[in-house]
Amino acid sequence: MKSIQIHRYGGPEVLQRVDAPMPEVLPGTVLVRVRHAGINFMDIHTRQGKYAKSRTYPVRLPCTLGMEGAGEVLALGDGVSGHRVGDRVAWCIVWGSYAEYAVVPAWQAVKLPDALPLDLAAVSVFQGYTAHYLAHDVGRLASGKSCLVHAASGGIGQILIQLAKRSGARVLATTSSASKAAIARSRGAEQVFLYDDGRFADAVRAATGGQGVDVVFDSIGRTTLRDSFRATRTRGLVVNYGNVSGSVDDLDPLELGEAGSLLLTRPRLADHLRDAAEIRRRADDIFSALLEGSLCIDIAGRYTLDNVEEAHAAYEQRRMVGKPVLDVSINY
Repeated sequence: MKSIQIHRYGGPEVLQRVDAPMPEVLPGTVLVRVRHAGINFMDIHTRQGKYAKSRTYPVRLPCTLGMEGAGEVLALGDGVSGHRVGDRVAWCIVWGSYAEYAVVPAWQAVKLPDALPLDLAAVSVFQGYTAHYLAHDVGRLASGKSCLVHAASGGIGQILIQLAKRSGARVLATTSSASKAAIARSRGAEQVFLYDDGRFADAVRAATGGQGVDVVFDSIGRTTLRDSFRATRTRGLVVNYGNVSGSVDDLDPLELGEAGSLLLTRPRLADHLRDAAEIRRRADDIFSALLEGSLCIDIAGRYTLDNVEEAHAAYEQRRMVGKPVLDVSINY
């Protein structure tokens, strides 16, 4: 079986093409012929070693990369019900999709609607589930509420804007350039501001009559978080779900009180995919929205097992807007 593995942490150069044994179908799992895998920041972070000590995502060396994918079920492990051989399924937070075959816990594999293409399914589960729990479970967006979405032209940001709009919320956004701002507007953001060394907070205040928004979704971290506080209304919520610019390691909780008795949370996707029913609920919403056209997820680029290093380099250098897909159905 062809696969892409890492045996040490580092840059794209640590990716290795390996002939690996066919994975064993264990009780409670399904063997899947992988057709497509999404390429996202968790793959980059895994390769860089950022999960080396994580308890939430306990992936360790050596490992086969790829934590989301889609394909067809080839075999069922003992005790599996609800799946059949030939089912088209997708999954995430199960490492090993940069390979021709993968073994996936049955409760994490969701059956796909017949009309949903496998490549689109492969790139919609991780970021789709993430945006879904942020909008609905953490932010609890609804008509009459307002939110600010940072990194609005990125994969999660684009989906989050669209789900927020579907909920009836008012959506403001931030990006780093005019071209990226245009993408955020195309997804439904009412107003888009540049970060402008934190002055986006003043623009958000002005746009909300001096009040600030109900919820800020901040995936940037160090360079934006305190200004996110300034952009949030009294007793509002700041959701820090990523640290692209680095972690904030000097935060005094007193700052939250001084900023207006704010609530600050740092959620993770794994805690919002606790069982098959919760995964199915999110998948049904995302897949239905894709098929009805109220949610659009673009594939930013297509790569194969032959040139996955190029995909990682492009993603790491932030040349990707949206999300690339890896075609793993070919030999190299």
